[in-house]
Amino acid sequence: MTGQSILVIDDQPEMRKELSHLLRLGGHTVATASSGLEALNKFRENDFGLVISEVNMPEMAGIEVLAQLRSISPRIPVIMTEANGTIDNAVKTMQCGASDYILKPFSFEALELAVKRAVGNSKDQAQGKAGAHDVRSASKTREMITQSSKMHHVLGIAKKVAPSNATVLIQGESGTGKEVLASYIHQHSLLNHRPYVAVNCASLPEALAESELFGHEKGAFTGAANRKLGKFELANHGTIVLDEISEMPLQTQAKLLRIIQERVLDRVGGCQPVPIHVRIIAISNADLKKAVSEGKFREDLFFRINVIPIKIPPLRERREDIAVLANHFLKKYGAENGRRGMTISEKAISILMGLDWKGNVRELENTIHRTVLLSEGNVVLPEHLVVGENEGVKTGGIPMGVGLSMREMERKLIFATLDQMNDNRTHAAEMLGISIRTLRNKLKEYKEEQTG
Repeated sequence: MTGQSILVIDDQPEMRKELSHLLRLGGHTVATASSGLEALNKFRENDFGLVISEVNMPEMAGIEVLAQLRSISPRIPVIMTEANGTIDNAVKTMQCGASDYILKPFSFEALELAVKRAVGNSKDQAQGKAGAHDVRSASKTREMITQSSKMHHVLGIAKKVAPSNATVLIQGESGTGKEVLASYIHQHSLLNHRPYVAVNCASLPEALAESELFGHEKGAFTGAANRKLGKFELANHGTIVLDEISEMPLQTQAKLLRIIQERVLDRVGGCQPVPIHVRIIAISNADLKKAVSEGKFREDLFFRINVIPIKIPPLRERREDIAVLANHFLKKYGAENGRRGMTISEKAISILMGLDWKGNVRELENTIHRTVLLSEGNVVLPEHLVVGENEGVKTGGIPMGVGLSMREMERKLIFATLDQMNDNRTHAAEMLGISIRTLRNKLKEYKEEQTG
């Protein structure tokens, strides 16, 4: 094994010294930190291949450090150490994502074996799990697929402003690709090697929104057993994406305004402001000007985030993208479901081109995914298309709610069709465009899942 760049976290100076000595004997490069906060700052500034952290530390417990490290870089291997360990502690650390757990004192051989095991497992996971991307490189996995002159104009603006630190406001209908464009901007920025943290403001409980975004100090409220860094500190020196910013509570909007104006944040329960340097990309599918007029969004915050406004046109205004996107999704979901080599007929494309796509790219993607799952043969014909009317999609009179997983949508469609056909499997299969054998196999799978 080649030498690793290792970050050692321990509040005891002698233990940091001993660990560093042993690791350097093994040919590794070592940096140390005496607290969780110091470690997280060093971790953001440097590329480490492994972290070794003590479980019991005064200001920030090792478990919390582990959680914060995993938020920044999900694949980083972390070895937890403890002097007076228990089986319960070992199980807890492993459940929280630790790569290994070793008891102090330990020999050089035991430490080196743990390092080899942790690094080896991390490499195996990286090769075997293509979806497990580091937060700092997450944007590189997103593609902007387009032939539209309108979208090329949008991308031109995005690429031009990406190297700056200017705040960007991306607006557009649901499903147009706003999150993908945010990733595109980060990818083409000077911060593309820095943290990239995306937050859905609508999913934050109002009572916990400030803690999640800005962090809290130990004892700030009931249950705050340790200091917690918020999303902004995790994104420090990188990019933070605030999706559905229109749903952010007004009180939290005021704190966000201070961050933008003064470049400092206040943790909940904190006494000292924390300097913060982060590039903000805000996303909204709601009309923020209307939200301002209705008193739901601060006008001063709107002007602060509206430095570089970018609006993504809906799919119905860039119909030249429909065919290229349909073929992209056909290739993607065909490969995922063992249906490689699938093509789509010109008549089927014509039907897709004639639809309004109120759910935009996301609705088109769901349509192609459903079609791959439910059709037979290698050529998608008009009768194989399972198309709908977007939000509250209807397919042959069968309601299909947006937001369901593809597996759930497939199941719901099949059972709704059976119900409409009075449980006549032959007629249901004909309506779905699949064979009676495929329908029988699907029903068998659902029954096994239910009984299993």
